[in-house]
This record gives sequence, C-alpha cells and structure tokens, in this order.
Amino acid sequence: MTQQSVATSDKLDAAVLKVAGVVVLGAIMSILDVTVVSVALPTFQTEFDASYARVAWTMTGYTLALATVIPLSGWAADRFGTKRLYMVALALFTIGSGLCATADSIGQLIGFRVLQGLGGGMLMPLGMTIMTRAAGPHRIGRLMAVLGIPMLLGPIGGPILGGWLIDTASWHWIFLINLPIGVIALIYAQFALPKDAPEPSESFDFLGMLMLSPGLALFLYGVSSLPEAGTFSATKVWAPMLVGGALVVAFVLYSFKPRHPLLDLRLFRNRNLTIAAATLFVFIIAFMGAGLLFPSYFLQVRGESTLAAGLLMAPQGIGAMITMPIAGTLADRVPIGRTVPFALALIVVGFFGFTQVDPQTSYWLLGGSLFVMGLGMGGTMMPIMTSALRTLQAQEVARGSTLVNILQQIGGSVGAAVMSVILTNELNGSRPIPGLVDESGKPVTEAGLAIASQQRPELLAQMPVDPSIIERGLDFAAKSFAHTFWVGFALVLATFIPAALLPRRRTPAQPLGDEQTDLPKTPVVIH
Repeated sequence: MTQQSVATSDKLDAAVLKVAGVVVLGAIMSILDVTVVSVALPTFQTEFDASYARVAWTMTGYTLALATVIPLSGWAADRFGTKRLYMVALALFTIGSGLCATADSIGQLIGFRVLQGLGGGMLMPLGMTIMTRAAGPHRIGRLMAVLGIPMLLGPIGGPILGGWLIDTASWHWIFLINLPIGVIALIYAQFALPKDAPEPSESFDFLGMLMLSPGLALFLYGVSSLPEAGTFSATKVWAPMLVGGALVVAFVLYSFKPRHPLLDLRLFRNRNLTIAAATLFVFIIAFMGAGLLFPSYFLQVRGESTLAAGLLMAPQGIGAMITMPIAGTLADRVPIGRTVPFALALIVVGFFGFTQVDPQTSYWLLGGSLFVMGLGMGGTMMPIMTSALRTLQAQEVARGSTLVNILQQIGGSVGAAVMSVILTNELNGSRPIPGLVDESGKPVTEAGLAIASQQRPELLAQMPVDPSIIERGLDFAAKSFAHTFWVGFALVLATFIPAALLPRRRTPAQPLGDEQTDLPKTPVVIH
C-alpha cells in the first residue's frame, strides 16, 4: 500500500480507516492517561504519604517530557520514518505505563511518568502526520475528525474510567490498562501503517535542540509552579520562565539561519497556518484552562464523588460526538472561516451558564450548558487543525503538525496555570474562622473548610462550627468559581479576533505524494 493509492478516492476507504485505527488507539492511550492520572492525585497523596505539590509532579513531569520531545518529532519523522518512530513511541509509552504500576515511591512514579511522556509526546504529532499523508488533501477534514474524537472524549472518559478503576480495583490499574492496548496498537501498526520512506541525508540541528527543548521545559516548569506559589514574584516561577523564555527567543532568532532548523518557523509564511495556529492557541488557553475547573466545581462545591463528577461531564462529550463528524465533512467542502465562528458562538452560549454558578445551580442547566459547549467543541478544534495543515506540501506536514502540537501544549499549560492561580487567589479571599488553624498553623478559611467538608464530612465532627459558616463558605467558593469562569468566558470571546481572519474562501489543498512534483516550489525552506 502506497500513500498515493490511499488518497485516490474521496471516500474514507478501508485502507485509510485502518491507518486511522492505529492513530486513534495511540491517541486514546495518550489523552486518557493524562485525565485518568489527574483523578488519582488524592490517592497518590495517601498511598505515598506525600503533599499535593509533590504528587502533582506526576502530571508536571509528564508535561515537561512532552514539551521536550515534541520539537524532535518532526526531524525524527523525516530521518527515521513515521511508522518506525510511531512504533517506538508506542513502545516507550507502554513500557512506561507498566513501570508506573510497579512504583513503590512517589519519586519512582514521577520518573516513570517522564518516560511515559517521552513516548506520549511523539504520539499526537506523529499521528497527525500519518493521518494527513494517508488521507490526501480532499479527505483530511473527515479523517482528522476521527482523531478528534479521543481528543474531546479523553477529558470526559478519563475521570469516569479513573474513578471506577480506583474504586473497584487499585490505582495500579490506571496504568496497567495501557498494557494490552499498547501491545494491540504495536501489532496493528506493524501491519496497517504504510512502509516508511525516510530521508537519511538531512542533518540534525543540535544547537537548536539545546535552545528549544530546555527552553520550553524551563518555561513550562515555571508556569506549572505558578498555582503552588500563587504569585509570579516567587523565584521558582519567574526565574525558570525568564531563562526558558530567553532560550526560546534565542531559538526563534537563530532558527532562520540554518538550512534545516529543528523547528521550521518559515512555515509561518503560510498565512492559513499562521492564522489557524493563532486561533487554536488562544482557544486552547481559554477553554482548556477553564475546562479543567468544571469537574472541580462538582467535586468541591457540590460534594460529588469523582465518578459522579465524571458522569456529570458526559454531556460535553455527547455534544462533541454529534458535531465532530459533521464538522470534519464540512471542513473538506466549506471554508472554516464560515463554520468555526458559529461553533465558537455555541461555546460562548454554553460557557455563560457556568459564569452564573452557585451552590444550588440546577444540574439540568449545567448539563445543557456542557452539551452546547460540546457541540461547539466538535466544530472548532479539528477544523482549525485541518486548516493549518491542508495547504502544506507533503514534506512540510511533519513540521506543521509539530508546530501545532507545541502551541497546543504551551496553550494548555498556560491556560491551566493561569485559571488555577485566579481561582486560588479568589478562594484565599474568604473570611478566616477565628481560632481555627490547620496543621501548618495557617488560619482556616470559611471556603476552605466548606470545600474540605464536602469531601470529608467527618471534619465537621472534629471541628464543630456553626452551619451558617459552612453555608457562607460554599457560597463564597461558588462565587470564586463563577469569577474564574468569567475570565475564561472573556478569553473565548477574544478567540473571535483571530477567527475572523480564517479563510472564508475555499483554499486549494496541496497534493500529498508524487503529485507535488508538478507544482512550483514555494519559497519556504523545508527541513
């Protein structure tokens, strides 16, 4: 099977769907793993007798590994071939998952999570490259919609699956469940993916790697430390952000000099790629940052269990499932500048419901809001990614998908950190309870005690307080969430600015494969 034969029909034939199946399996493992582990953090605290800040590094270490390896995936895909590298990434992720289940200390678990991240960081950009090349220019929207399903359902299914596994088995199974999926994906990839055609003559940009990968890792380390520190003035926040930012800026200035840079920023000469990437970046900061707080509201203000909170988030996934196949088909036929603004409008309408939350907000209202947001999500993310990649030539696709994935990673990390800091600062404004301090000697606030009592009702027996204090605390906590959601709401509105520049006329897609030799060369220097 050749890449050209795959792309000869406008319909998604069996050969293309086989390739999509491999990528979806890898995406499911990578995306579900992030959300499943986020549910397990309190369990890790108990099992390893560690602080929340310490166990949070099981998430942060994974994120930093992603940021480090993603810039390498474009060059490595060209050098070694996408099939070979994708199977290596699957193997690393699967082995890392098995090792995580054997960890007997929090330090070991963090280290094994980094190994997982080295594999997981390559799965998504390589998957996008494989699917873009397999689909051909006229089917990329429909095929990318297939990849988008696990991307949208991961945050929904992860908490449900994680809560169920931890409640019925043990925390080890949130990692062990990846082993059979990984083995199946490896066997499947061996037979389903087309044969590689690597280009071994290209050189590797070691100097660029020494600037970009550590720069991204340091910058995201500082961002990830922000919620714990609570302020940008903390040395552990601004120092790595400053050094990392300086390294990234140095890389940007340097990257236009070598013929084959690690990350080809010359691709931003493609207007469609630039506008789509900017729209996606702003959107990820806004929605992903605030979206992580939706289940926290159910857990902390409403007192729901982890499993119940995951189930309450399900309407969002259902909405996305409805619109994503439609949006994928439309992306191949209708300019996204005519469809994405309508999808963003749905997200704005749904998001507004969460800006009005209180301790008794109807679950029917919130479920409806999540459903409407899901409808908008299904029509936003994958069409934007499709627009970013569809006008690239075959040899540009790996580099383009790497750029898009780096922007997603940075946007998601920045959004989560900023929203967490805003919420933390809002909650810290709660009135302290006279004469009541925690184990570290800090005053206990009304909101803090109210939130803690929702998850551990026995605390009220140990700290008898007037019920009106708990009521005031919950009301304050709900208002803190509402104020934070207003910030997210404003950022979603800001997404309309770059979205207004998305193409409103149909843009011819670049051929993928041997067809490209008939086209005039672009002035972009490709690695």
